[in-house]
Amino acid sequence: MTTSEQYDRVVSGCRNTFLKKTADYGTSWRVYRTISITDQIYIKAKRIRTIQEKKQQKIGDGIRSEFEGILNYAVIGLIQLSLGNDEREQLPVEEVEKSYDEKIAAAKSLMLDKNHDYGEAWRDMSQESFTDLILAKLLRIKQIIANEGVTMVSEGIDANYFDILNYAVFALILIEEGKQSN
Repeated sequence: MTTSEQYDRVVSGCRNTFLKKTADYGTSWRVYRTISITDQIYIKAKRIRTIQEKKQQKIGDGIRSEFEGILNYAVIGLIQLSLGNDEREQLPVEEVEKSYDEKIAAAKSLMLDKNHDYGEAWRDMSQESFTDLILAKLLRIKQIIANEGVTMVSEGIDANYFDILNYAVFALILIEEGKQSN
């Protein structure tokens, strides 16, 4: 299976969960501000790190589930950023589905470009590194928020969400391949 096919397969499972939760809860996530989305991802990444370090967990959902949640929250963050000042709390499912697919397509395109330049170096990385990279990106987002969105030379919040999304995909692909713990 190619990286592109693996990417699509991993994202398909996350997309299914996202759309089912949208059917259950509507778009309740519309009330989240960027900092809240960032904190939701942070909680999940910190839990992964704790499980990695302690080598045990006490509640059911495992590392795989947390990476799936990180992926979906990154998409939520990207959708929220693209909606700007749109104050609607409930969005039609069709609009959400279209937005989800657009964000994933952009993330996949970015991944393919970076994969070309980096030679799929991520395949030799540890799950711990993906977790740490996600946590670092979250701290960057928090600093950008503290700077009221102004950066001098750095990418914006959206670029960090795209990287977080792709790191989660990479971790999920390696979990599927049995190269990382579940």
